Amino acid sequence: MSLIKKPSELQAKKAIAVLLYGQPGIGKTTLATSAPRPVVFDFDGGITRVNGAHQAPTVQITQWEDCTAALKEVGDDFDSIIIDTAGKMLSFMDNYIKRHPSEYPKMWNDNTGLSLKGYGARKMMFINFLLDVQKMGKNLIFIAHEKEEKRGDNTIIRPEIGGSSANDLMKELDLVGYMEAKGIRRTISFNPCESFYAKNTCNLPALIEIPTLIDAQGNIITKDPKGAPLANNLLTKIIQQFGAMQNQNIEKTAEYEQIIAIIDEKIGYIEDAKTANEVVEEITSMQHVYNSQFVASNKVAAKAKQLGLTYNKIKKVYE
Repeated sequence: MSLIKKPSELQAKKAIAVLLYGQPGIGKTTLATSAPRPVVFDFDGGITRVNGAHQAPTVQITQWEDCTAALKEVGDDFDSIIIDTAGKMLSFMDNYIKRHPSEYPKMWNDNTGLSLKGYGARKMMFINFLLDVQKMGKNLIFIAHEKEEKRGDNTIIRPEIGGSSANDLMKELDLVGYMEAKGIRRTISFNPCESFYAKNTCNLPALIEIPTLIDAQGNIITKDPKGAPLANNLLTKIIQQFGAMQNQNIEKTAEYEQIIAIIDEKIGYIEDAKTANEVVEEITSMQHVYNSQFVASNKVAAKAKQLGLTYNKIKKVYE
């Protein structure tokens, strides 16, 4: 069996990598726990601030070794791993390098912190963690605070993740959502713009309103304004939409490949101007996918040129 796959033969991703970021207290962890069957790797010590109804099974990280050990315990009991927060996770990696000078010689200085080689070592630790979770087929949900970054006269909001690890993480992410408050409403956007960094790979709406799950008195809200049942499941819905988009793309690509195969077969019948015009008429009446009509036109034109035919632009026929 060939290792080279047609686009329609590609396997959809079994899991998704997401980053949620915004200001403190906006509800990032609560939204993260709306992912399917989550477990929280709490590097930040913030899980106790989440309303008890929206908490999830949690690993309270005290050192980096807790994280690597907990990964082995995840098994089939959980579908999503939440990292709260990505910035603190890196700090635990720093501390691990500091505590293991024999494993990481000359990579830590008590006055300046990580050396250049130390940052390289941390980068490898971070990448290896990402690879381990990907192999497990689990959704990976990162949480980060926001920070402002100057670009000339403009200010852009980005996730607060230290060093080059931010770039390594961004490359692996399927979605990046920025959470913000608009009056009493809270929203999340996955669409990048001039004001903040984001990433949208499954055609999510430009702005998604985050349901209010707790009232001003701290009580759980069980129904939305229209009376429909309300649950903390927004991220689960988003992940489901991502999976549906992948499957739809694969199905659409299979249709495209089938149409191109039919077009190639029809072009094989062209032997003169009459058959060329008949094929053009047949191809025009087909239900096209993506750019199949454009591809077909180029293929017909190439075949016509090979046969010495010319196209009459006024009559719109080959002669």
